[in-house]
Amino acid sequence: MTLVTPRRLIQLLVAANVVLVAVGWIAMRGEAAKPGSGLQIGLVFDVGGKNDKSFNEAAWRGLMRARDELGVTVQFIEPTEGSDRESAMRSLAARGIDLVIGVGFIFGPDLERLSAQFPNVRFAGVDYSPSEGVGTIPNLAGLRFREHEGSFLVGAIAGLTTRTKIVGFVGGMKIPLIRKFEAGYEAGVRHVCPKCRVLSAYAGSEPKAFADPSLGQDLASAQYGQRADIIYHAAGKTGDGVFAAARQRKARVIGVDSDQHENAPCCVVTSMVKRVDVAVLDIIKDLAAGRFVGGIHELGLAEDGVGFIADENNRHLLPLEIAVKVRALRDDIIAGKIKVPDR
Repeated sequence: MTLVTPRRLIQLLVAANVVLVAVGWIAMRGEAAKPGSGLQIGLVFDVGGKNDKSFNEAAWRGLMRARDELGVTVQFIEPTEGSDRESAMRSLAARGIDLVIGVGFIFGPDLERLSAQFPNVRFAGVDYSPSEGVGTIPNLAGLRFREHEGSFLVGAIAGLTTRTKIVGFVGGMKIPLIRKFEAGYEAGVRHVCPKCRVLSAYAGSEPKAFADPSLGQDLASAQYGQRADIIYHAAGKTGDGVFAAARQRKARVIGVDSDQHENAPCCVVTSMVKRVDVAVLDIIKDLAAGRFVGGIHELGLAEDGVGFIADENNRHLLPLEIAVKVRALRDDIIAGKIKVPDR
């Protein structure tokens, strides 16, 4: 048995304390090493809210990834129906938030106005399009997508799997943005099935057209009644009604923006995913790295910003051989062999 003298005990305690301090310092440095530590990010949702299982939910996933991976502090506002979204963004900017993100095209004019009033705050708008005569704004980034490219692919899936040679499209608000979905979808259908018919309908010309499930169900039911055997929606919460019509008839449907398999496991052939989460995460990464740049940032197939779902959940409705054919079409679009219309 070895006796420990008082002097030796003190030496051991000092050594142990040094190790503990070193471990603590390493842990502190590891926490501080996250590139977004100290940054504050604010996000304001669009019509439908963060639990829409679509567009807004994708933005939410990107925000949560930024919090977890980059260490940023996040705040969000979920406006109620008819509330003032501009004041929501203004309140975030006035608090000195480093980056304020508006989710949806309706934020465009507000983002332009606020970026001028708060020049030290960065802003980003998902689906932002500059107003007429407005050029690049240094502290405003527009996060946009080539939705027509992803829609072409799910259109090809519809054209390759339809039995009646009649397919449908249900849009939310009738605007150029949603027309991109329709144009790409129709082009994809016709590329693989020249004799197919595409039935189209829109829920309205106001933002509330993205939040009317009852009307969505009526529009989809009408198209199924005209022998459409698969419908693609680009309608936000209105699309919930399209899923309801599909479930009721055990008909097929194509989701949008996020993987919407869970909305109707019986019936969702695939979903055209629009990776808003990637766009949100990337612009926050740019800010954290000191390379935030105003102007338009656009993602398409080449940037993995859009695509389609093919996995075990939908294999019974989307056979592997069809998915392989559609991936070949994706490669042709990226290579420039196929030009996809956007209107």
